[in-house]
Amino acid sequence: MAQTDQLAARTGVTAGRSVDGVVARMRALRASWPSTDGVAVFNNVYLTVTEEVGRRIEGRQFPDPRDATTLDVAFAERYLTAVDAVAAGRRPPACWRPLFQHRRHPGVRPLQFALAGINAHIGHDLPLAVIDSCRLLDCEPAALEGDFHRVGDILERLEEQIREELMPGPDLLEIVDPFTHLIGSWSLERAREAAWSAARILWTLRELPVLAKEFRDGMDANAGLVGRYLLTPLR
Repeated sequence: MAQTDQLAARTGVTAGRSVDGVVARMRALRASWPSTDGVAVFNNVYLTVTEEVGRRIEGRQFPDPRDATTLDVAFAERYLTAVDAVAAGRRPPACWRPLFQHRRHPGVRPLQFALAGINAHIGHDLPLAVIDSCRLLDCEPAALEGDFHRVGDILERLEEQIREELMPGPDLLEIVDPFTHLIGSWSLERAREAAWSAARILWTLRELPVLAKEFRDGMDANAGLVGRYLLTPLR
């Protein structure tokens, strides 16, 4: 119980939280931010994904709804904790700083904001959410691998729709256009694979806190570096 309480105090992740609860938070954020805000662009994308996951959990498309809910909520609360940190004047994790710093930059396009947010959330938050969930559910990462991939598959299926909705007009999509090169250089599939590997490594390092912290810090910094690249102003 003490470990669970410490986890909740550190990350905001608690047992028994609902997908509806995090969806309500994201909807409230959508209502409070202008649509041109870069964080709002990502929030709208992530809200769509979370709503879809919630529908599938309710439709019994996950073998264990409790496990799926725990992972989905732990994942979402990592993002919401970053939002709360910025609102309170604190620094969010390094992976989120580029998006919050550039959220109103006129030279960054909506799809860049969306991909930068997905990169931060997959590259840093997802491995940590797996570990959070394992501790809450008292299980090994292998027990959550199926749910991990099911959630990832939903995101990948929605990614094409996201790109179509946020792409500029066809005249800007020439192969020589820097924007085309930029958005084509990041892969959700590779990011998912790296996130699962990172989760397994972190679980192996759980009894070695110094090494685990070094690994988490490096993962955070790397995701932040990729985020800055994705948010390169192009006009």
